[in-house]
Amino acid sequence: MDVEKLQAQLEDARREIEVLKKMLNLKEKNPKGQLEKEEGLPDDCPMKEECCENTALSRKKTKLDNASIERYCRQLILPEIGVKGQLSLCNSSVLIVGAGGLGCPAAIYLAAAGIGHLGIVDYDAVELGNLHRQVLHSEAGIGHSKSTSISSSVSRLNSSVTCVPYHMQLDSSNAMDLVHKYDIVLDCTDNVATRYLLNDACVLARKPLVSGSALRFEGQLTVYSYEGGPCYRCLYPKPPPPETVTNCSSGGVLGVVPGIIGCFQALEALKIALGISVSFSQKLLLVDGLDGSLRTIKLRPKQPGCAVCGTQPSVKNLIDYEQFCGASATDKCVSLHLLSPEDRISVDNLSSILQEENVVTSLVLLDVRPAVEFEICRLPHFINIPINDLGKSDCVDLIRREAVNRADTGEKAQVLVICRRGNDSQIAVKLLQEKLASFPAVIKDIKGGLAAWTNHIDPNFPRY
Repeated sequence: MDVEKLQAQLEDARREIEVLKKMLNLKEKNPKGQLEKEEGLPDDCPMKEECCENTALSRKKTKLDNASIERYCRQLILPEIGVKGQLSLCNSSVLIVGAGGLGCPAAIYLAAAGIGHLGIVDYDAVELGNLHRQVLHSEAGIGHSKSTSISSSVSRLNSSVTCVPYHMQLDSSNAMDLVHKYDIVLDCTDNVATRYLLNDACVLARKPLVSGSALRFEGQLTVYSYEGGPCYRCLYPKPPPPETVTNCSSGGVLGVVPGIIGCFQALEALKIALGISVSFSQKLLLVDGLDGSLRTIKLRPKQPGCAVCGTQPSVKNLIDYEQFCGASATDKCVSLHLLSPEDRISVDNLSSILQEENVVTSLVLLDVRPAVEFEICRLPHFINIPINDLGKSDCVDLIRREAVNRADTGEKAQVLVICRRGNDSQIAVKLLQEKLASFPAVIKDIKGGLAAWTNHIDPNFPRY
């Protein structure tokens, strides 16, 4: 750990001690009273959720002071906003679920516009691989809570905004309580289970849900359960098979794309708070960063037979959404288990194999990552055939020829398959076992892929 990170952690510890001292002092003075923000707690206080949330939500602003007029003057002079509109913003609350590439721009622009109360929900900590798109976090904040990081950034920009960090996993046990406390909810997550969870919670609590997503060069945005529009379940009654879902972690994303979508989410939330008709209720915005196009398509209307918002709903309480979707409610890569232990080897085994003198002549070492990832980093002696090409006859023939050339007389050919994290390699092994069923070959995958290689064998091997 470098000096800068240690200094940042030391400063956090000092600040937390100061907060605890202030809380103790206030409790001693007023043991039964409510701790409030103006009594001395900083905006990014770790105990802020407990201490000042209810007070901030219940307090209403009735006039703009001189500082507010000066701060918001460029939007105050807009006829659609004015003093009345600005007071509406100051008295509105928005819950942002997901403190990543979408949540960062959404939070900072809502705070800049003067939304009075923000809640930031995220269970995760800042990582180096977040920083190209999650622009409110910093190198010094690596390892720290994302929700607290955004709260600190909001407080630095606009100290009049109350921003409560919720460092936790949103699930069926806590979602309704949180959603009920806020006027508007933003879905800035990257997984299907949480989308269904937020959709159902917002329908049951009668809150508008501004939903955004971004992948590769493309982004999407819509507003659910607002002005008679459909909810997420109206469009997708059943979740997709988990193996068909691609997130940013596995599919990649250009950082500016979630920035664009997050700004659109903030814009729609501001219009809801102002009472202005939103642009994307019953419509879907499609952003293509490659060709620069923005398209809007009309969505199917609210469905009478919808399980949660229909005329006779069957979903009246939140359910287990990970079970419903067959997938984890996180954006972390989930390990597949498609092969028997006999069809897999560890990275420790692979390390020993690569040290043998005859490795090139005795084994087929196959890397099934896309060519662009193979170019980033690779292990020695591996050949690259992307998994999407693996089923092609010429690729199968190539592997068969390579296996024949390397097989000892009377022995089965040996094929070892690796990928980024140990999932695609399992799919590849099953495919090759089918394609080479009549061919005497032993085909195995490397458990955990290149990520496991970095974690257990070579910490200097690139992590991505």
